[in-house]
Amino acid sequence: MISAAKQQTMQEAKEPRVPASLYGIVLTCGVAGVAVWLHSLPRIGTFSALILAIGLGMTVRNTIGVPALASAGVAFCLRKVLRFAIILLGLQISFIQVAQVGGPGMAIVAATLAATFGFTVWLGQRMGIDRKLAQLIGAGTSICGASAVIATNVVTKGSDEDVAYGVAVVTVFGSLSMFLYPVLEHVLQLTPKAFGLWSGASIHEVAQVIAAAFQDGKVAGQFGTISKLSRVMLLAPTVLILGLLEARGSATGGKLDLKKIPVPWFVLGFVAMIGFNSLGILPDHVRAIVVSFNQFLLAIALAAMGLETSIVKLRQKGLKPLLLGASAWVFISTFSLVLIRLFY
Repeated sequence: MISAAKQQTMQEAKEPRVPASLYGIVLTCGVAGVAVWLHSLPRIGTFSALILAIGLGMTVRNTIGVPALASAGVAFCLRKVLRFAIILLGLQISFIQVAQVGGPGMAIVAATLAATFGFTVWLGQRMGIDRKLAQLIGAGTSICGASAVIATNVVTKGSDEDVAYGVAVVTVFGSLSMFLYPVLEHVLQLTPKAFGLWSGASIHEVAQVIAAAFQDGKVAGQFGTISKLSRVMLLAPTVLILGLLEARGSATGGKLDLKKIPVPWFVLGFVAMIGFNSLGILPDHVRAIVVSFNQFLLAIALAAMGLETSIVKLRQKGLKPLLLGASAWVFISTFSLVLIRLFY
């Protein structure tokens, strides 16, 4: 006769097993789906789906909690899905668009990025803020908001709370730019192209740039979008350089082990997608579908980030990082404006 325990084991073996990661994936996709739906609503839609996703994820984590069974799937979405989403981000940019910005415009974009990142890390050190958090705030401010924060963290390896704080900071000040820039445009009396370049070179998120620049007309809106996408393209070299600096900083005996340099392969895929998009062989309607799908993937990644973020740990970081983000915001707005006034 077969024992009851053995019968139960045999029965369990016959039953199809659900992969452990599936629970977390379903949870994360559900949070991202709600965020995308909220983004479609009139008033709430002023916030991007990415910001709503991380906010909802944090709400779930810090109220009802995340079951241990879901942790593997959440981690999968945070790492694997994120990398794939950043690769697809390259399909929104082409080298032709970069050429439209022109040499002086591209030089202003690059100089603003480098100066802002360097200033933010330097000031963060003077303020006693953790270097990794300062780098994330610097990347989000100088490159492309939330996407840059989570991409940069692959090499800086900050905590989930660092990433959440960085995303929150760039969201707050990027949103302020979205409302303030159109008002300042009339005061500063900038031409449509100059205003578009200023918006694209200094406002944090792509959506925020579009919202601000198009208020000055079609020319300003188009030029702002193109200059912003050119700035996004610089995400790849920035992450690669940071990886090299991280490896050099941890080198023992002053010797740099090339094998220990973190090479974020997804960044190379991002560059490859830019090259593919530059060929012009992808139909516009297909690209539009991919871009929408990619936004959902980024929302999934940020929902996963929120599901792993503790508000208690965020509070422990205090207000200093927020002040750092404010200083970086003022710096990038002023520095880029001065360059445009002098050289454009």
